[in-house]
Amino acid sequence: MRSMTGYGEASVLRDGIQYFLEVRSLNNRYYKASIRLPDEFQGIEAEIDARLRKRLKRGTITIRGSRTEASESAAFEINHNALERYIEQVRLAPSVAGGLVGLDVASLLALPGVLQPPADEERRLREARGVFLELLDRACEALVAMRRTEGEALREDLVGLRDVIAERLDRIADRAPAVVEQYEQRLQARIQSLLAGADLKFEPVEVIREIASYAERTDIAEEVSRLRGHIDQFTQIIDDARDRPIGRTLDFLSQEMLREANTIASKSPDSDISRWTVQIKGAIDRIKEQVQNVE
Repeated sequence: MRSMTGYGEASVLRDGIQYFLEVRSLNNRYYKASIRLPDEFQGIEAEIDARLRKRLKRGTITIRGSRTEASESAAFEINHNALERYIEQVRLAPSVAGGLVGLDVASLLALPGVLQPPADEERRLREARGVFLELLDRACEALVAMRRTEGEALREDLVGLRDVIAERLDRIADRAPAVVEQYEQRLQARIQSLLAGADLKFEPVEVIREIASYAERTDIAEEVSRLRGHIDQFTQIIDDARDRPIGRTLDFLSQEMLREANTIASKSPDSDISRWTVQIKGAIDRIKEQVQNVE
């Protein structure tokens, strides 16, 4: 079992160039990735996303990468022809013709085409691609390890909640037959009380029919059996050693468990069963919250 919350990072120094990449993940019902690389390397973002999808199936994934070069070759080159052309156009503008013109160097350098990246962009992209993909694998290993650690903590919590549900369900199953017997006793006592001192007779078959009708209305054996089946399936899923997404399955299963618990609560008038059912529903609600963070 893996959580959807995690963090991993990796960095390397190659030929005087520092590469860094981090991966963060948060809860999401589906897979959603946001990749942020320097503009010159956006061409490899699709390949990074494809590789990431093989490692992570759910969650909001944010990837941030950077490349820092300390050598002089990292400097952008000034296109002097473009710069001179901009200056010439400013001086020829009618509003400033014949007057002094103040030129801001920073603004001029920000104009399109003035600053140009170092030559051999294809080589830079090729080198960065290999490094970033390597860093992605390393960062994902760290992120998955964190997800597994948090997933184990989630599993322990889910096991505890499952045990609460199973224990309360056993109490309900043991209590259910006594509910009909007690109703029969109360019905017999009420009839005897009404007939006391009166010269009246009643047919036992009517009492039997009423008891049978009550037993049918309050029978929860089928719901108890189905809820036990859901608990068994829940156990199989969280104990499965295969590395596969299980969050959506657990979410659906918890909804089915809650459906059976609600039916038990609506059919049984017994106060003890009602109290235990409330505790079961509380545990199921906590399961529903927890599985939202399971991949």
